[in-house]
Amino acid sequence: MDLQRIIYLVKETKEIITNREMAAHVKEKGVADYVTQVDVAVQNFLKEELYKLYPEIQFLGEETGLQQMNTDSYWILDPVDGTTNLIHDYHHSVVSLALCQQNEIVLGIVYDPYHDEVFSAVKGEGSFLNGKPIHVSSAKKLSETIIGIGTAKRELAKENFTRFLKVYENSQDIRRLGSAALELAYTACGRQGGYFEVYLNPWDYAAGILLVEEAGGKVTDWIGNKLNPRQGNQVIGTNGNIHQELLRILPRKNWQSELELIRQISVN
Repeated sequence: MDLQRIIYLVKETKEIITNREMAAHVKEKGVADYVTQVDVAVQNFLKEELYKLYPEIQFLGEETGLQQMNTDSYWILDPVDGTTNLIHDYHHSVVSLALCQQNEIVLGIVYDPYHDEVFSAVKGEGSFLNGKPIHVSSAKKLSETIIGIGTAKRELAKENFTRFLKVYENSQDIRRLGSAALELAYTACGRQGGYFEVYLNPWDYAAGILLVEEAGGKVTDWIGNKLNPRQGNQVIGTNGNIHQELLRILPRKNWQSELELIRQISVN
């Protein structure tokens, strides 16, 4: 697998992503869930180019939706993670590409075209930012770091903001970038101690899992289990040191029913 060739392909999407005319063509997929011509164009470009290089590897992309993958090797792509940001020209949108083999993420790339930052990782080889090694924060407790938050889904807004308050009270501060992949990348390089969200689809978190783990951190669901990249889930990624502390303070009453509700909403 030629990582540098794949990074080159991903970086070629910059011209598409920064095309404001294409970004202005918006369709609403659901409540506060949008797709633009940029999303579609980036996905089509990468799908075609990756197929030329590796025709044996199947493809799962956000704009095709969750589907059963009957193969042990497939790409997982979010062509624009942070579409709402893109619509408003708020420069925190990224391309997130991962390779899943035998239910494990073995390659991950998160590309931020606005700041010319490429986060990359290959399983067992560490995490990198523009070719330089990165590592998670050294913070030992929540009070020593900032935490990224995600606001999905609107149906659980009250429950989410109760959680945010608890984390805010116990950490230095909270941040929201509006891109799960970027939140995990920032966790991997130590800009924040961790990040959590009540529900993410595989294309939102797949590349970020590997970035964080290869940088020395930890990513699980909200009860500490390993994530299954074939389905959506609750996600928490940290530097590892604060993982259990963050899990403990997250109010998780009825979390199983919340997760089932969100999965039903996402499928429908």
